[in-house]
Amino acid sequence: MEKAEVSAEIIERVSQMEAALVRLNDAINTVEGALDTYEQMWGDYHALDKYYSGKAWWEDLEADNQGLLPEDLPRGVLSEDAVYDVLGDAEALRQRLQELAHSAQETPDNSPR
Repeated sequence: MEKAEVSAEIIERVSQMEAALVRLNDAINTVEGALDTYEQMWGDYHALDKYYSGKAWWEDLEADNQGLLPEDLPRGVLSEDAVYDVLGDAEALRQRLQELAHSAQETPDNSPR
C-alpha cells in the first residue's frame, strides 16, 4: 500500500499541537505543585494572623525592645511591615486565583464554555 503525500501544513499543525500538548502538560504539573504549596500555606497564614493580631505578638515585641531576646534570634516576625505585607500578599494571591479561576471558565472568544 502506497502512502499518500501529507501536506507541509498538516505536518506543521501536528507539530504545533504536539508542542502545545507538552507545554500544557508541563504547566499543569507545575501548577499542581504550586497549588499544593498554596493549600499548605494557609496553616501558616492563620497562625501568623492570630499571632500578629493577638497579645503574644505585643509581648514578644516588648521583650525584644527590652533586649531580652538572644541577639542571634531571627526576628523579622516582630516587624510590623513584614507581617502586614506578607498577610496582604497572601490575600492578593487569593484574589488573583479567584480571578484566574473565573477567567478560565471562558473560551478565547469570551463566551462561556
